[in-house]
Amino acid sequence: MSPRHRSGSSRAATIVVVIADIMAFVLGLWILMYLLDANRANDLVNFVQDAARWLAGWSHDLFTFDEAWARVVAGYGLAALVYLFAGHALANVLRRH
Repeated sequence: MSPRHRSGSSRAATIVVVIADIMAFVLGLWILMYLLDANRANDLVNFVQDAARWLAGWSHDLFTFDEAWARVVAGYGLAALVYLFAGHALANVLRRH
């Protein structure tokens, strides 16, 4: 394979990893803001909450713990772990080809 092809694959893998890491970071940031009881009237907190809710739309109400903090940590944390695992696995596949 030509070095140029490998460079393109490596660049694509890097982009995938960065996107997955940013998604996981936003979810982790929302968990932290929730646990620290961040001011929900703040624009940044609202933005992070909306982004996290969109990213974890499939998992944020997946668990039915009695405590709200446990539902947030489990639901949003699961989404963050899935994005990290899937993003890094996809990047490894891209690097091999």
